[in-house]
Parts: sequence; structure tokens; C-alpha cells
Amino acid sequence: MVLANLVNYLHDVIIAATGWFGFHLSDKDLHFWLIGGLGLVFFIVADKAFRWMAKLNISVISFIYTFTVLVVLVFALEIEQGITGRGNMEFKDIVAGLWGFIALFSVYFFYRMIVFSFNRLSDRKKR
Repeated sequence: MVLANLVNYLHDVIIAATGWFGFHLSDKDLHFWLIGGLGLVFFIVADKAFRWMAKLNISVISFIYTFTVLVVLVFALEIEQGITGRGNMEFKDIVAGLWGFIALFSVYFFYRMIVFSFNRLSDRKKR
């Protein structure tokens, strides 16, 4: 509720401030410029970060992409439950689903680390 009130307050402040400068923006205009600008800033930051991460390991990017898709998916599932009335629309369900991915990914990650370590050891022994 605090976050929603903060967003609504910032919305009103931005609308008022743009009006003071002679830009009488509608709600749609505000969304166009604000979300468009934020999206561009996020893209530039993400592009720089992902280019750096790709030099280290492409799996980092795969993890971030997968996690992002899962966040959208679990929110969509919970919203669908709220709309249809089938199941309980709860934030705890979202958290549980994402923790499930983290837990199973951790098992996969440690498995990969063990396989990688054994492969490195066997490569050293061959030399």
C-alpha cells in the first residue's frame, strides 16, 4: 500500500510539474514518455551488463532471462486465478514458485560445477 501511494504521489507530482512548464500531458502522454525513457535507460544498462557478463559466461544471461520470464509467468498465473476465481491469488504462491526455480537451479548448478571440476582434473591428468 505504501508503494502504491508513493507511485500515485509521484504521478501527481510529475503531472503538476509538467503543467507548470507548459506541457499539459495526459495520463497516456505521461506513460509514453516516462515508461519509454525508463525502458531506454534500463535497456542501455542491461545491454552494458549483459555484454560484460557474456564475456564471463553466457549461462549468466540465460539464468537472468529465465528468471525474468518466470516472474512474468507466475504473476500472469496468479492474475488469471484472481480473474477466474480458480485457486487463490496470493503473493506467497509467486514467491514459492520462484524459490522452486532457485532450489532446482541450485541443484543443477552444483551438478554442473562437479562435472566441470572432474573434467578439468581429467584434462590435467592427460597432460
